Amino acid sequence: SPPGSEFELSGWYHQDSEVISTITAICALAVALITSALLPVDIFLVSFMKYPNGTYKWAANNETRGQIEDTVLYGYYTLYSIILFCVFFWIPFVYFYYEEKDDDNANKCLQVKNALKYTIGFIIVCAALLLIGAFVPLSPPPSQNATQWEKVQFLVEEFGNHSLAALSFSISSLTLIGMLAVITYTAYGMSVLPLNLIKGTRSIAYERLENTEDIEEVEHQIEKLKSKCEDGRPLSMRDRRNLQELEAKLQVLHRRGRHLEIVERNCCTKVGSALRPLKILLGVFFVLVALLFIVALFISNLDKALHSAGISSGFIIFGTNLTNPLNELLLALQPVFPLDYVLITVITVYFVFTSMAGIRNMGIWFFWMRLYKIRPRRTRPQALLFLCMILLLIVLHTSYMIYSLAPQYVMYGSQKYLLQSPDSPHSNQTAVTRICDADAPEDQCTVTRSYLFLHKFWFFSTIYYFGNWAFIVVFLIGLIISCCKGKKSVIEGEVEVDDSDMSDDEYVH
Repeated sequence: SPPGSEFELSGWYHQDSEVISTITAICALAVALITSALLPVDIFLVSFMKYPNGTYKWAANNETRGQIEDTVLYGYYTLYSIILFCVFFWIPFVYFYYEEKDDDNANKCLQVKNALKYTIGFIIVCAALLLIGAFVPLSPPPSQNATQWEKVQFLVEEFGNHSLAALSFSISSLTLIGMLAVITYTAYGMSVLPLNLIKGTRSIAYERLENTEDIEEVEHQIEKLKSKCEDGRPLSMRDRRNLQELEAKLQVLHRRGRHLEIVERNCCTKVGSALRPLKILLGVFFVLVALLFIVALFISNLDKALHSAGISSGFIIFGTNLTNPLNELLLALQPVFPLDYVLITVITVYFVFTSMAGIRNMGIWFFWMRLYKIRPRRTRPQALLFLCMILLLIVLHTSYMIYSLAPQYVMYGSQKYLLQSPDSPHSNQTAVTRICDADAPEDQCTVTRSYLFLHKFWFFSTIYYFGNWAFIVVFLIGLIISCCKGKKSVIEGEVEVDDSDMSDDEYVH
């Protein structure tokens, strides 16, 4: 082929891939973030129904409350359905479309056909989850003496009544995968991101000097091996293997030198050095936020262990028995809209940033195999779609994480109710205002739709409970590892021996 044609074709391919995969990632993450933004709206609506003294404002009528709750529920229906569409159809389809494109397949119709063929497996999984959630009976089945028509009618009614359960089961299953991603990436990212900001990176000048010395040493070893065959004798198998390893190492060192030279000339490096004090302050702030989350999560889990009904109930508690700092902070901010909304947004964005830091440092793994690396301007479209899927599931799990961090706030908001004194004939004069909890009368406190949606099946809540303990353990392990590690290289992860997915020619600063 003509010189440069391969590079131009590669550049066109990656440019075309980046556009579609980037749009897919942005749209999917936007839907997930909008869904998480619906949580504080849900909490605000149930809180706004009542005055601080426990009396209703405008929602004393059960029908009015039901209409508001149904509106929020329809919002969850719509957004969660779009998420299912993205996870089980659109993202897999785009991923497999580009997998087929990697095979130099010029037939677009065949690419689409093959991508749809692989995507059908995801659609089948989605249908299975919906059917399991819809047909798991939550009420007693008809007796054995019932006719076949009555049994069929029972199943139809169960499906109609349990459409919420079908969607809840599917979303809870995805949230379960999101929990694994949170334990793997977010917990580690919460420890590595702030400590990297505080410690900074190694000196570029020192790294270039060290790299130059390594190049000279490897070149000397290569010359020493080649000198053995100057008289015409062939090298032994062991020497040939060593020579290949040294030449590969020399190639990597030369690439490191080019990258270090580019970074040294980059004006962003000089700006980053000037902002070093700000990075330290930001790192300290992130450490304090991470510790606040871990303390709140530990207190919440301890509260569940001491005061819940146990594993068979999903460790559900209807209130707080131990003082939870984050729960108290959200309850204090909730009456002044939108302060709690802002705080939840900050929490969600914090989880996204720390998750991206964890993925950036670890890469995308499947058990013990690393599938992709995440690097600026050199991430493959397939890796970007994987990243999008992981972040989407992490954001999906954020709603349950916020419940774990502040259970009282997520369930009832700032609702209060009047506890009447049975000893006084004038109960209105002796009524005591109490915060809504499980002991409140059923018509006095409204539970958020988010809580009912996420806790439809007790066994998911049980798994989430143990997952929270695993999250705390992984965070502490990551914190210890991050403290023991030295400063990272200024080109950390950009040049590695097993690089084969991108060439240096495509790395443009």
